[in-house]
Amino acid sequence: MTDRAESAAAALADDLPLADEGREVRIVASRDAWRGFFRFEVVDLKHRRFDGQMSPTITREILHIPEAAAVLPYDPVIDSIVLIEQFRAGCMRHPTGAWLIEVVAGLVGPGECAVETARRELVEEAGLEARRIEKIATYVASPGAVTERSTCFIAEVDASGAGGLHGLEHEAEDIRSFVVPLQTAFDWLENGRILAANTIIPLRWLQAHHTELRRRWLAESEKIA
Repeated sequence: MTDRAESAAAALADDLPLADEGREVRIVASRDAWRGFFRFEVVDLKHRRFDGQMSPTITREILHIPEAAAVLPYDPVIDSIVLIEQFRAGCMRHPTGAWLIEVVAGLVGPGECAVETARRELVEEAGLEARRIEKIATYVASPGAVTERSTCFIAEVDASGAGGLHGLEHEAEDIRSFVVPLQTAFDWLENGRILAANTIIPLRWLQAHHTELRRRWLAESEKIA
């Protein structure tokens, strides 16, 4: 590395954020504007600014959504994934329509951890059992207004008999699952057919790690056999 490059790298490192250093939030007042399946809160607050001063009191509206888990079912033998399609009310006025193509996902239930939710939702929404499951990432999709944290996983499945209609009747779920060749799914990413962030993230991860993951899972399956 040249002296100029080293100097630039050092300057950039000095400017990187340090977790929680000098961070402060003061809640002035809060009130619930709505309580239903989710909670909508209005908060008056102040926070420490980057110049060291406290901000004036500002009002923020926050939608409280519990933690969620998403899982991409992948069959390395046939090099295909399983996706689902379902009606999404939040998109019914979107130009592309209310039926979205997604991975399996759901809210983390009481007493569950995210990986347990992923395994449960695989059964409920796609009729699949995870042979093995690995974490991809934990992320927040809309941190400016929504509390939801999501963890996405990839699961090894046998997709040879996958497909059909699924979902819990008492939750009014109407879900269609189907097998997609992996390259077709990657093409859908490029042409905008897949819109859901919880689906784009694991698919992009698989696109980057596909060769290594498939080789490893197939090798491990041969050892077990």
